[in-house]
Amino acid sequence: MHGSSAANFPLIIVSILATAVFWGVYGPFLQWGHGAMESGRMRPFICVGIAYVVVAVVGPILVISVFGMEKGEGLMAGWTMKGIWWSFVAGVVGALGALGMLLAFNFGGKPHYVPPLIFGLAPVVNAFFTISMNAQLREQLAQNIVRSSFFGAGLLMVAVGAVTVLVAAPKGGPPKPAPTPEVTVPAAESSGEEDAAAGADDASVDAPNDSTEADNKSEE
Repeated sequence: MHGSSAANFPLIIVSILATAVFWGVYGPFLQWGHGAMESGRMRPFICVGIAYVVVAVVGPILVISVFGMEKGEGLMAGWTMKGIWWSFVAGVVGALGALGMLLAFNFGGKPHYVPPLIFGLAPVVNAFFTISMNAQLREQLAQNIVRSSFFGAGLLMVAVGAVTVLVAAPKGGPPKPAPTPEVTVPAAESSGEEDAAAGADDASVDAPNDSTEADNKSEE
């Protein structure tokens, strides 16, 4: 059994919205992790991998054990080598996709347009890949021109939307100049400089007096 036989549309909508929220904040959270790590983006990605392991392993075990979903004959039953292989491939391409987003940030991309582009283009790739691997879908599109036309128009709109996001994304302004550091003179040094300046003024005042006394003696 691969799930409930009757569709539960409220839970379907909740699951879709939750996925949209989680994937929508993935990019900004990853960017914040990079900023807090202060050592590049590879280390934050290792943390993402650890989170994947925790959520992907502990989560399904809890769902199967606690809620009884897809319990069947038990947790250890129902495994096949072919299913394990393709599931592992799915995990690899998913992790590579996350790494691709990370590299886009590393090359200067920003969270306000990198994730929208990725999640906008991903459905297009998904649609073409699924159709190419499913002969029945290709036959349905070939037999129903109206449906295939709307389908192609939808894919085109997604592609145009992705390009629009890239072109119209707000660009950062020029970098702000670094503030000039203020040089603070210690109190002892400043008082010494003031005393030296006062001594120089006294000397300049005394010098004319000495020359005046010398002139008076010469006149006598």
